[in-house]
Amino acid sequence: MTGFDAIDDLLASARQERPLPPAAERRSLREGLALSRAQLAAALGVSTSTVAGWESGRDPSGETREKYGYFLDGAKAKLAPLPEAVEQPAVSASTYTYTSTSTSTSASEPGPALGPEAGEEEGEDVDVLTVAEPCVLCGEPARHRVAGLAQHLDPAECHPLPDPAPASAEPAQSSTSRPAPARGPAPTASSRLDRRTPGNGHPVGVKATGRRARAVDEPGFIAAKVAAALAQHEGDMEAATAALVKQAIPDAMELLDRTRIGGRYDVVAHPALPEILHKQSAHGADQIWEARPKWTRPALPQGQWEVTALDINGAYLSALKTHLPLGQLEHSTGFAHDRRRAGVHLITPPAWDHDADLPNPLGARDEPGPLWVTEPTLRLLQRLSGPKYGLCEAPEIHESYTSGSTENLLEKFRTELREARDRAIAEADEVTLEYVKAMYSKFVSTMGASNYNRELYRPDWMHLIRSQAFANLWMKALKAHENGLTVVRAMGTDELHVIGDWRGVFPEGRAVTEVKIKDTYTLGTTITDDERGDHDA
Repeated sequence: MTGFDAIDDLLASARQERPLPPAAERRSLREGLALSRAQLAAALGVSTSTVAGWESGRDPSGETREKYGYFLDGAKAKLAPLPEAVEQPAVSASTYTYTSTSTSTSASEPGPALGPEAGEEEGEDVDVLTVAEPCVLCGEPARHRVAGLAQHLDPAECHPLPDPAPASAEPAQSSTSRPAPARGPAPTASSRLDRRTPGNGHPVGVKATGRRARAVDEPGFIAAKVAAALAQHEGDMEAATAALVKQAIPDAMELLDRTRIGGRYDVVAHPALPEILHKQSAHGADQIWEARPKWTRPALPQGQWEVTALDINGAYLSALKTHLPLGQLEHSTGFAHDRRRAGVHLITPPAWDHDADLPNPLGARDEPGPLWVTEPTLRLLQRLSGPKYGLCEAPEIHESYTSGSTENLLEKFRTELREARDRAIAEADEVTLEYVKAMYSKFVSTMGASNYNRELYRPDWMHLIRSQAFANLWMKALKAHENGLTVVRAMGTDELHVIGDWRGVFPEGRAVTEVKIKDTYTLGTTITDDERGDHDA
Protein backbone atom coordinates (compact mmCIF):
# COMPACT_ATOMS: atom_id res chain seq x y z
CA MET A 1 0.00 0.00 0.00
CA THR A 2 1.34 3.42 -1.00
CA GLY A 3 1.33 6.42 1.24
CA PHE A 4 -1.55 7.89 -0.78
CA ASP A 5 -3.64 4.71 -0.29
CA ALA A 6 -3.13 4.93 3.49
CA ILE A 7 -4.28 8.55 3.42
CA ASP A 8 -7.36 7.61 1.36
CA ASP A 9 -8.22 4.87 3.86
CA LEU A 10 -7.76 7.30 6.74
CA LEU A 11 -10.04 9.89 5.11
CA ALA A 12 -12.65 7.23 4.37
CA SER A 13 -12.70 6.06 7.99
CA ALA A 14 -12.84 9.57 9.43
CA ARG A 15 -16.30 10.56 10.64
CA GLN A 16 -17.36 14.16 10.16
CA GLU A 17 -19.74 15.48 12.78
CA ARG A 18 -23.03 16.82 11.49
CA PRO A 19 -22.95 20.64 11.43
CA LEU A 20 -25.56 22.32 13.62
CA PRO A 21 -27.18 25.73 13.18
CA PRO A 22 -26.51 28.53 15.70
CA ALA A 23 -28.11 28.22 19.13
CA ALA A 24 -30.74 30.92 18.51
CA GLU A 25 -31.86 29.19 15.30
CA ARG A 26 -32.19 25.84 17.10
CA ARG A 27 -34.69 27.33 19.51
CA SER A 28 -36.63 29.16 16.78
CA LEU A 29 -36.92 25.94 14.75
CA ARG A 30 -38.38 24.08 17.72
CA GLU A 31 -40.74 26.90 18.64
CA GLY A 32 -41.76 27.29 14.99
CA LEU A 33 -43.23 23.79 15.18
CA ALA A 34 -44.94 24.63 18.50
CA LEU A 35 -42.95 21.91 20.26
CA SER A 36 -41.93 22.13 23.89
CA ARG A 37 -38.48 21.23 25.17
CA ALA A 38 -40.03 18.35 27.07
CA GLN A 39 -41.48 16.89 23.86
CA LEU A 40 -38.17 17.13 22.02
CA ALA A 41 -36.27 15.76 25.03
CA ALA A 42 -38.60 12.74 25.20
CA ALA A 43 -38.08 12.02 21.49
CA LEU A 44 -34.29 12.23 21.79
CA GLY A 45 -34.10 10.38 25.11
CA VAL A 46 -32.50 13.25 27.05
CA SER A 47 -33.63 15.67 29.74
CA THR A 48 -35.26 19.03 29.13
CA SER A 49 -32.31 20.78 30.75
CA THR A 50 -30.02 19.13 28.18
CA VAL A 51 -32.13 20.55 25.34
CA ALA A 52 -32.02 23.95 27.06
CA GLY A 53 -28.24 23.70 27.14
CA TRP A 54 -28.10 22.97 23.41
CA GLU A 55 -30.26 26.01 22.73
CA SER A 56 -27.89 28.10 24.84
CA GLY A 57 -24.81 27.18 22.81
CA ARG A 58 -23.69 23.79 24.14
CA ASP A 59 -23.27 21.10 21.46
CA PRO A 60 -24.16 17.41 21.78
CA SER A 61 -21.85 14.71 20.49
CA GLY A 62 -21.93 11.21 19.03
CA GLU A 63 -25.23 9.57 18.15
CA THR A 64 -27.21 12.18 20.07
CA ARG A 65 -25.73 14.91 17.85
CA GLU A 66 -26.79 12.97 14.76
CA LYS A 67 -30.35 12.64 16.07
CA TYR A 68 -30.55 16.31 17.07
CA GLY A 69 -29.16 17.41 13.71
CA TYR A 70 -31.69 15.16 11.96
CA PHE A 71 -34.51 16.85 13.90
CA LEU A 72 -33.21 20.35 13.09
CA ASP A 73 -32.88 19.54 9.38
CA GLY A 74 -36.38 18.10 9.36
CA ALA A 75 -37.78 21.10 11.22
CA LYS A 76 -36.10 23.47 8.75
CA ALA A 77 -37.59 21.57 5.81
CA LYS A 78 -41.03 21.49 7.41
CA LEU A 79 -41.02 25.22 8.10
CA ALA A 80 -39.82 26.12 4.60
CA PRO A 81 -42.63 27.81 2.56
CA LEU A 82 -44.29 25.47 0.08
CA PRO A 83 -44.89 26.46 -3.57
CA GLU A 84 -48.52 27.51 -4.20
CA ALA A 85 -48.98 24.74 -6.74
CA VAL A 86 -48.28 22.04 -4.19
CA GLU A 87 -51.49 20.74 -2.69
CA GLN A 88 -51.41 19.55 0.91
CA PRO A 89 -52.55 15.95 1.27
CA ALA A 90 -55.47 15.30 3.55
CA VAL A 91 -54.65 13.56 6.80
CA SER A 92 -56.62 10.41 7.31
CA ALA A 93 -57.63 9.18 10.73
CA SER A 94 -56.08 5.85 9.85
CA THR A 95 -52.61 7.43 9.82
CA TYR A 96 -52.68 7.79 13.61
CA THR A 97 -51.27 4.76 15.38
CA TYR A 98 -50.94 3.93 19.04
CA THR A 99 -47.42 3.63 20.41
CA SER A 100 -46.16 2.80 23.86
CA THR A 101 -42.84 3.41 25.52
CA SER A 102 -41.24 1.15 28.05
CA THR A 103 -38.56 2.24 30.44
CA SER A 104 -36.60 -0.54 32.07
CA THR A 105 -35.18 -0.09 35.53
CA SER A 106 -31.77 -1.25 36.57
CA ALA A 107 -31.49 -3.14 39.83
CA SER A 108 -30.65 -0.96 42.78
CA GLU A 109 -26.94 -1.04 43.37
CA PRO A 110 -25.99 -3.14 46.37
CA GLY A 111 -24.60 -1.02 49.16
CA PRO A 112 -21.90 -2.34 51.47
CA ALA A 113 -23.94 -4.60 53.72
CA LEU A 114 -23.20 -4.07 57.36
CA GLY A 115 -25.67 -6.60 58.67
CA PRO A 116 -24.86 -10.22 59.33
CA GLU A 117 -23.06 -12.32 56.78
CA ALA A 118 -25.00 -14.69 54.56
CA GLY A 119 -26.25 -17.58 56.59
CA GLU A 120 -26.23 -15.75 59.91
CA GLU A 121 -29.23 -15.04 62.07
CA GLU A 122 -30.84 -12.17 60.11
CA GLY A 123 -33.45 -14.44 58.53
CA GLU A 124 -34.47 -15.81 61.94
CA ASP A 125 -35.59 -12.32 63.03
CA VAL A 126 -38.28 -12.14 60.34
CA ASP A 127 -41.73 -13.59 61.02
CA VAL A 128 -43.59 -15.08 58.05
CA LEU A 129 -47.29 -14.20 58.13
CA THR A 130 -49.93 -16.75 57.13
CA VAL A 131 -52.36 -13.89 56.47
CA ALA A 132 -50.99 -10.78 54.76
CA GLU A 133 -51.09 -7.51 56.69
CA PRO A 134 -50.76 -3.91 55.44
CA CYS A 135 -47.13 -2.85 55.03
CA VAL A 136 -46.14 -0.09 57.44
CA LEU A 137 -44.30 1.66 54.58
CA CYS A 138 -46.73 1.52 51.67
CA GLY A 139 -50.00 0.04 52.96
CA GLU A 140 -50.07 -2.90 50.54
CA PRO A 141 -50.41 -6.51 51.76
CA ALA A 142 -47.09 -7.85 53.07
CA ARG A 143 -46.17 -11.41 54.07
CA HIS A 144 -43.45 -10.63 56.62
CA ARG A 145 -43.25 -8.91 59.98
CA VAL A 146 -40.10 -7.37 61.45
CA ALA A 147 -40.12 -6.34 65.13
CA GLY A 148 -43.92 -6.49 65.13
CA LEU A 149 -44.19 -4.31 61.99
CA ALA A 150 -45.56 -5.75 58.75
CA GLN A 151 -43.37 -4.74 55.81
CA HIS A 152 -42.01 -5.87 52.45
CA LEU A 153 -38.50 -7.27 52.61
CA ASP A 154 -37.90 -6.53 48.93
CA PRO A 155 -37.92 -2.75 48.26
CA ALA A 156 -39.14 -3.41 44.70
CA GLU A 157 -42.42 -4.80 46.09
CA CYS A 158 -42.99 -1.82 48.38
CA HIS A 159 -45.01 0.78 46.53
CA PRO A 160 -48.40 2.42 46.99
CA LEU A 161 -51.49 1.30 45.14
CA PRO A 162 -52.25 3.51 42.13
CA ASP A 163 -54.85 6.20 42.69
CA PRO A 164 -58.25 5.23 41.35
CA ALA A 165 -59.17 6.79 38.04
CA PRO A 166 -61.15 9.98 38.58
CA ALA A 167 -64.81 9.77 37.82
CA SER A 168 -65.90 11.38 34.59
CA ALA A 169 -67.16 14.91 34.97
CA GLU A 170 -69.86 14.35 32.33
CA PRO A 171 -73.31 13.61 33.74
CA ALA A 172 -74.59 10.16 32.93
CA GLN A 173 -77.17 10.14 30.15
CA SER A 174 -80.38 8.26 30.58
CA SER A 175 -81.23 5.47 28.24
CA THR A 176 -84.10 7.52 26.81
CA SER A 177 -81.99 10.57 26.02
CA ARG A 178 -78.92 8.76 24.69
CA PRO A 179 -78.70 9.14 20.92
CA ALA A 180 -78.61 5.97 18.91
CA PRO A 181 -75.13 5.10 17.72
CA ALA A 182 -74.47 5.67 14.07
CA ARG A 183 -74.04 2.50 12.12
CA GLY A 184 -70.64 2.48 10.50
CA PRO A 185 -68.07 0.04 9.17
CA ALA A 186 -67.18 -2.99 11.25
CA PRO A 187 -64.35 -2.33 13.72
CA THR A 188 -60.92 -3.37 12.55
CA ALA A 189 -58.34 -5.25 14.61
CA SER A 190 -56.46 -1.96 15.04
CA SER A 191 -59.49 -0.13 16.40
CA ARG A 192 -60.27 -2.99 18.76
CA LEU A 193 -56.68 -2.79 20.06
CA ASP A 194 -57.08 0.97 20.60
CA ARG A 195 -60.07 0.32 22.85
CA ARG A 196 -58.03 -2.00 25.02
CA THR A 197 -55.06 0.34 25.46
CA PRO A 198 -55.01 3.49 27.62
CA GLY A 199 -54.32 6.91 26.19
CA ASN A 200 -54.88 6.50 22.46
CA GLY A 201 -53.34 9.91 21.88
CA HIS A 202 -50.25 10.50 24.09
CA PRO A 203 -48.03 7.47 24.80
CA VAL A 204 -47.58 6.56 28.45
CA GLY A 205 -44.15 5.54 29.76
CA VAL A 206 -44.17 2.37 31.85
CA LYS A 207 -41.57 0.94 34.23
CA ALA A 208 -41.43 -2.23 36.32
CA THR A 209 -41.96 -1.95 40.08
CA GLY A 210 -41.81 -5.32 41.79
CA ARG A 211 -44.55 -7.55 40.41
CA ARG A 212 -46.43 -4.61 38.95
CA ALA A 213 -45.85 -1.96 36.34
CA ARG A 214 -46.47 1.71 36.97
CA ALA A 215 -46.72 4.75 34.77
CA VAL A 216 -43.63 6.92 34.51
CA ASP A 217 -44.33 10.57 35.20
CA GLU A 218 -42.93 12.59 32.32
CA PRO A 219 -40.82 14.57 32.65
CA GLY A 220 -40.71 13.61 36.35
CA PHE A 221 -40.48 15.71 39.50
CA ILE A 222 -36.75 16.51 39.33
CA ALA A 223 -36.69 17.08 35.56
CA ALA A 224 -39.74 19.36 35.80
CA LYS A 225 -38.08 21.45 38.51
CA VAL A 226 -34.92 21.82 36.42
CA ALA A 227 -36.89 22.72 33.30
CA ALA A 228 -38.87 25.36 35.19
CA ALA A 229 -35.71 26.92 36.62
CA LEU A 230 -34.03 27.06 33.20
CA ALA A 231 -37.14 28.60 31.67
CA GLN A 232 -37.37 31.19 34.45
CA HIS A 233 -33.73 32.18 33.94
CA GLU A 234 -33.92 32.02 30.12
CA GLY A 235 -31.43 29.19 29.77
CA ASP A 236 -28.79 30.71 32.06
CA MET A 237 -27.45 27.50 33.58
CA GLU A 238 -25.47 29.16 36.38
CA ALA A 239 -28.46 31.18 37.54
CA ALA A 240 -30.77 28.16 37.27
CA THR A 241 -28.34 26.00 39.27
CA ALA A 242 -28.08 28.62 42.02
CA ALA A 243 -31.87 28.86 42.26
CA LEU A 244 -32.29 25.08 42.37
CA VAL A 245 -29.64 24.64 45.07
CA LYS A 246 -31.38 27.33 47.13
CA GLN A 247 -34.64 25.36 46.86
CA ALA A 248 -33.01 21.97 47.47
CA ILE A 249 -34.35 21.42 51.01
CA PRO A 250 -38.07 22.11 50.40
CA ASP A 251 -37.86 20.27 47.09
CA ALA A 252 -36.29 17.25 48.79
CA MET A 253 -39.10 17.24 51.34
CA GLU A 254 -41.68 17.45 48.55
CA LEU A 255 -40.01 14.55 46.76
CA LEU A 256 -39.99 12.58 50.02
CA ASP A 257 -43.73 13.17 50.38
CA ARG A 258 -44.32 11.98 46.81
CA THR A 259 -42.36 8.77 47.40
CA ARG A 260 -44.31 8.16 50.62
CA ILE A 261 -47.84 8.33 49.12
CA GLY A 262 -49.82 5.43 50.56
CA GLY A 263 -47.41 4.83 53.43
CA ARG A 264 -48.83 4.11 56.88
CA TYR A 265 -45.95 5.67 58.82
CA ASP A 266 -45.61 9.45 58.96
CA VAL A 267 -41.91 10.17 58.47
CA VAL A 268 -42.43 13.83 59.35
CA ALA A 269 -43.70 12.96 62.83
CA HIS A 270 -41.57 14.29 65.69
CA PRO A 271 -41.51 11.69 68.47
CA ALA A 272 -40.05 12.57 71.85
CA LEU A 273 -36.32 11.91 71.96
CA PRO A 274 -34.12 10.85 74.88
CA GLU A 275 -31.95 13.47 76.53
CA ILE A 276 -28.77 12.10 74.94
CA LEU A 277 -30.08 13.27 71.54
CA HIS A 278 -30.61 16.85 72.70
CA LYS A 279 -27.82 19.42 72.37
CA GLN A 280 -25.93 20.00 75.59
CA SER A 281 -25.82 23.76 74.94
CA ALA A 282 -27.13 26.27 72.41
CA HIS A 283 -24.11 25.84 70.16
CA GLY A 284 -22.94 22.44 71.37
CA ALA A 285 -23.58 18.87 70.25
CA ASP A 286 -25.54 15.97 71.65
CA GLN A 287 -23.91 12.84 73.08
CA ILE A 288 -23.91 10.65 69.94
CA TRP A 289 -20.56 9.66 68.42
CA GLU A 290 -20.76 9.16 64.65
CA ALA A 291 -17.33 7.49 64.18
CA ARG A 292 -16.11 9.89 61.51
CA PRO A 293 -12.74 8.64 60.22
CA LYS A 294 -9.71 10.94 60.12
CA TRP A 295 -6.81 8.56 59.81
CA THR A 296 -3.36 8.66 58.20
CA ARG A 297 -1.07 5.67 58.03
CA PRO A 298 1.73 6.22 60.57
CA ALA A 299 4.60 4.89 58.40
CA LEU A 300 5.55 3.51 54.99
CA PRO A 301 8.52 1.37 53.92
CA GLN A 302 11.50 3.36 52.70
CA GLY A 303 11.25 4.40 49.10
CA GLN A 304 9.13 6.55 46.81
CA TRP A 305 5.44 5.76 46.46
CA GLU A 306 2.72 7.04 44.14
CA VAL A 307 -0.51 7.62 46.05
CA THR A 308 -3.98 7.94 44.49
CA ALA A 309 -6.68 9.82 46.39
CA LEU A 310 -10.00 8.20 45.45
CA ASP A 311 -13.32 9.99 45.66
CA ILE A 312 -16.26 7.80 46.73
CA ASN A 313 -19.27 8.92 44.69
CA GLY A 314 -22.60 9.75 46.31
CA ALA A 315 -21.58 8.74 49.82
CA TYR A 316 -24.63 10.20 51.57
CA LEU A 317 -26.91 9.00 48.77
CA SER A 318 -25.78 5.39 49.31
CA ALA A 319 -26.04 5.83 53.09
CA LEU A 320 -29.79 6.55 52.84
CA LYS A 321 -30.11 2.77 52.77
CA THR A 322 -29.62 1.99 56.44
CA HIS A 323 -31.66 0.63 59.35
CA LEU A 324 -33.82 3.52 60.58
CA PRO A 325 -36.08 3.31 63.66
CA LEU A 326 -39.73 3.80 62.75
CA GLY A 327 -41.27 4.84 66.04
CA GLN A 328 -40.33 6.45 69.33
CA LEU A 329 -37.07 5.20 70.78
CA GLU A 330 -37.50 2.90 73.79
CA HIS A 331 -34.92 2.38 76.52
CA SER A 332 -33.40 -1.01 77.34
CA THR A 333 -30.37 -2.28 79.26
CA GLY A 334 -28.08 -5.24 78.87
CA PHE A 335 -25.70 -6.81 76.43
CA ALA A 336 -28.31 -8.28 74.06
CA HIS A 337 -28.73 -6.70 70.62
CA ASP A 338 -31.98 -7.17 68.67
CA ARG A 339 -31.19 -6.93 64.95
CA ARG A 340 -34.84 -6.21 64.19
CA ARG A 341 -34.50 -2.85 65.93
CA ALA A 342 -32.28 0.19 65.39
CA GLY A 343 -31.19 3.22 67.37
CA VAL A 344 -28.28 4.31 69.53
CA HIS A 345 -26.28 2.28 72.05
CA LEU A 346 -23.97 2.98 74.97
CA ILE A 347 -21.00 0.64 74.51
CA THR A 348 -17.52 -0.03 75.78
CA PRO A 349 -15.61 -0.27 72.50
CA PRO A 350 -13.14 -3.09 71.89
CA ALA A 351 -9.40 -2.53 71.65
CA TRP A 352 -8.10 -1.91 68.13
CA ASP A 353 -4.65 -3.30 67.32
CA HIS A 354 -4.45 -2.55 63.58
CA ASP A 355 -3.73 1.19 63.45
CA ALA A 356 -0.59 0.53 61.41
CA ASP A 357 -2.69 -0.72 58.46
CA LEU A 358 -6.33 0.27 58.95
CA PRO A 359 -8.24 3.09 60.68
CA ASN A 360 -10.12 2.42 63.88
CA PRO A 361 -13.81 1.71 63.05
CA LEU A 362 -14.73 4.16 65.81
CA GLY A 363 -13.01 6.99 63.96
CA ALA A 364 -10.68 9.60 65.39
CA ARG A 365 -11.52 9.28 69.10
CA ASP A 366 -8.91 9.72 71.81
CA GLU A 367 -11.07 9.59 74.92
CA PRO A 368 -11.27 6.13 76.52
CA GLY A 369 -14.35 4.59 78.12
CA PRO A 370 -17.98 4.02 77.15
CA LEU A 371 -19.64 6.16 74.48
CA TRP A 372 -22.95 6.40 72.63
CA VAL A 373 -22.74 5.04 69.07
CA THR A 374 -25.27 4.53 66.30
CA GLU A 375 -26.67 1.34 64.82
CA PRO A 376 -24.31 1.29 61.79
CA THR A 377 -21.24 1.65 64.01
CA LEU A 378 -22.40 -1.10 66.36
CA ARG A 379 -23.16 -3.47 63.49
CA LEU A 380 -19.78 -2.75 61.91
CA LEU A 381 -17.97 -3.59 65.16
CA GLN A 382 -20.02 -6.75 65.59
CA ARG A 383 -19.24 -7.79 62.03
CA LEU A 384 -15.50 -7.21 62.46
CA SER A 385 -15.54 -9.23 65.67
CA GLY A 386 -17.20 -12.20 63.96
CA PRO A 387 -15.51 -15.34 62.68
CA LYS A 388 -15.05 -14.01 59.13
CA TYR A 389 -12.70 -11.15 60.14
CA GLY A 390 -11.78 -11.60 63.79
CA LEU A 391 -10.19 -8.15 63.93
CA CYS A 392 -11.42 -7.23 67.41
CA GLU A 393 -13.51 -8.36 70.35
CA ALA A 394 -17.25 -7.79 70.36
CA PRO A 395 -18.34 -4.44 71.83
CA GLU A 396 -20.02 -4.54 75.23
CA ILE A 397 -23.51 -2.99 75.22
CA HIS A 398 -24.68 -1.28 78.44
CA GLU A 399 -27.95 0.33 77.38
CA SER A 400 -29.84 1.25 74.22
CA TYR A 401 -32.58 3.46 72.83
CA THR A 402 -34.16 1.61 69.89
CA SER A 403 -37.36 1.06 67.93
CA GLY A 404 -38.53 -1.40 65.28
CA SER A 405 -36.63 -0.60 62.08
CA THR A 406 -36.45 -1.07 58.34
CA GLU A 407 -33.79 -0.48 55.67
CA ASN A 408 -36.43 0.45 53.11
CA LEU A 409 -37.91 3.59 54.66
CA LEU A 410 -36.09 5.98 52.29
CA GLU A 411 -35.47 3.50 49.47
CA LYS A 412 -37.87 5.00 46.91
CA PHE A 413 -36.65 8.50 47.74
CA ARG A 414 -33.04 7.32 47.28
CA THR A 415 -33.88 5.53 44.02
CA GLU A 416 -35.47 8.64 42.49
CA LEU A 417 -32.38 10.69 43.33
CA ARG A 418 -29.97 8.01 42.11
CA GLU A 419 -31.75 7.58 38.78
CA ALA A 420 -31.84 11.35 38.21
CA ARG A 421 -28.13 11.51 39.05
CA ASP A 422 -27.31 8.68 36.63
CA ARG A 423 -29.24 10.35 33.81
CA ALA A 424 -27.56 13.68 34.49
CA ILE A 425 -24.11 12.09 34.28
CA ALA A 426 -24.96 10.22 31.07
CA GLU A 427 -26.23 13.44 29.46
CA ALA A 428 -23.52 15.76 30.86
CA ASP A 429 -26.31 17.68 32.59
CA GLU A 430 -24.40 19.57 35.30
CA VAL A 431 -27.47 21.58 36.34
CA THR A 432 -29.42 18.48 37.40
CA LEU A 433 -26.29 16.90 38.88
CA GLU A 434 -25.63 19.83 41.24
CA TYR A 435 -29.32 20.04 42.12
CA VAL A 436 -29.58 16.36 43.04
CA LYS A 437 -26.37 16.50 45.07
CA ALA A 438 -27.69 19.48 47.03
CA MET A 439 -30.99 17.69 47.63
CA TYR A 440 -29.59 14.59 49.31
CA SER A 441 -26.68 16.25 51.13
CA LYS A 442 -28.80 19.08 52.56
CA PHE A 443 -31.62 16.66 53.36
CA VAL A 444 -29.26 14.70 55.62
CA SER A 445 -27.54 17.72 57.19
CA THR A 446 -30.79 19.53 58.09
CA MET A 447 -32.63 16.51 59.49
CA GLY A 448 -31.70 17.46 63.04
CA ALA A 449 -32.27 20.80 64.76
CA SER A 450 -32.10 23.18 61.79
CA ASN A 451 -33.61 26.55 60.96
CA TYR A 452 -33.60 25.54 57.28
CA ASN A 453 -35.82 22.46 57.64
CA ARG A 454 -38.63 22.71 60.18
CA GLU A 455 -40.60 19.81 58.68
CA LEU A 456 -38.38 16.91 59.72
CA TYR A 457 -36.81 16.67 63.15
CA ARG A 458 -35.07 13.29 63.53
CA PRO A 459 -31.52 13.84 64.80
CA ASP A 460 -31.32 10.09 65.42
CA TRP A 461 -31.83 9.46 61.70
CA MET A 462 -29.25 12.11 60.82
CA HIS A 463 -26.66 10.43 63.05
CA LEU A 464 -27.48 6.98 61.66
CA ILE A 465 -27.23 8.05 58.00
CA ARG A 466 -23.93 9.86 58.57
CA SER A 467 -22.52 6.91 60.47
CA GLN A 468 -23.61 4.59 57.66
CA ALA A 469 -21.60 6.71 55.21
CA PHE A 470 -18.54 6.48 57.49
CA ALA A 471 -19.00 2.71 57.87
CA ASN A 472 -19.31 2.32 54.07
CA LEU A 473 -15.99 4.14 53.62
CA TRP A 474 -14.37 1.95 56.27
CA MET A 475 -15.49 -1.19 54.44
CA LYS A 476 -13.93 0.15 51.23
CA ALA A 477 -10.66 0.63 53.13
CA LEU A 478 -10.88 -2.97 54.32
CA LYS A 479 -11.58 -4.16 50.77
CA ALA A 480 -8.51 -2.29 49.52
CA HIS A 481 -6.35 -3.78 52.28
CA GLU A 482 -7.58 -7.33 51.63
CA ASN A 483 -6.83 -6.99 47.92
CA GLY A 484 -3.19 -5.98 48.41
CA LEU A 485 -3.47 -2.19 48.31
CA THR A 486 -1.72 -0.05 50.90
CA VAL A 487 -4.22 2.23 52.60
CA VAL A 488 -2.62 5.61 53.32
CA ARG A 489 -5.54 7.81 54.42
CA ALA A 490 -9.28 7.57 55.13
CA MET A 491 -11.10 10.87 55.59
CA GLY A 492 -14.75 11.75 56.18
CA THR A 493 -17.34 10.05 53.99
CA ASP A 494 -15.71 9.95 50.58
CA GLU A 495 -11.90 10.12 50.59
CA LEU A 496 -9.65 7.06 50.46
CA HIS A 497 -5.91 7.26 49.62
CA VAL A 498 -4.23 4.07 48.41
CA ILE A 499 -0.99 2.78 46.90
CA GLY A 500 -1.20 0.09 44.23
CA ASP A 501 -3.34 -1.00 41.28
CA TRP A 502 -6.67 0.24 42.62
CA ARG A 503 -8.46 -0.25 39.29
CA GLY A 504 -8.21 -3.98 39.87
CA VAL A 505 -10.22 -3.52 43.08
CA PHE A 506 -12.67 -0.65 42.46
CA PRO A 507 -14.52 0.18 39.22
CA GLU A 508 -13.72 3.67 37.92
CA GLY A 509 -16.49 6.09 37.00
CA ARG A 510 -19.04 8.53 38.39
CA ALA A 511 -21.82 6.13 39.38
CA VAL A 512 -22.50 5.55 43.07
CA THR A 513 -21.01 2.06 42.80
CA GLU A 514 -17.77 3.48 41.31
CA VAL A 515 -14.89 5.72 42.38
CA LYS A 516 -13.02 8.51 40.64
CA ILE A 517 -9.59 10.06 41.07
CA LYS A 518 -9.49 13.13 43.28
CA ASP A 519 -5.71 13.60 43.35
CA THR A 520 -2.38 11.83 42.83
CA TYR A 521 0.85 12.62 44.66
CA THR A 522 4.19 11.09 45.68
CA LEU A 523 5.31 10.08 49.16
CA GLY A 524 8.81 9.22 50.31
CA THR A 525 12.20 9.80 48.72
CA THR A 526 14.42 7.93 46.30
CA ILE A 527 17.20 5.95 47.97
CA THR A 528 20.66 7.14 46.84
CA ASP A 529 23.53 4.77 46.04
CA ASP A 530 25.40 5.93 49.17
CA GLU A 531 22.36 5.26 51.36
CA ARG A 532 21.91 1.85 49.76
CA GLY A 533 25.60 1.06 50.40
CA ASP A 534 25.34 2.15 54.03
CA HIS A 535 22.25 0.02 54.43
CA ASP A 536 23.96 -3.04 52.90
CA ALA A 537 27.00 -2.55 55.13
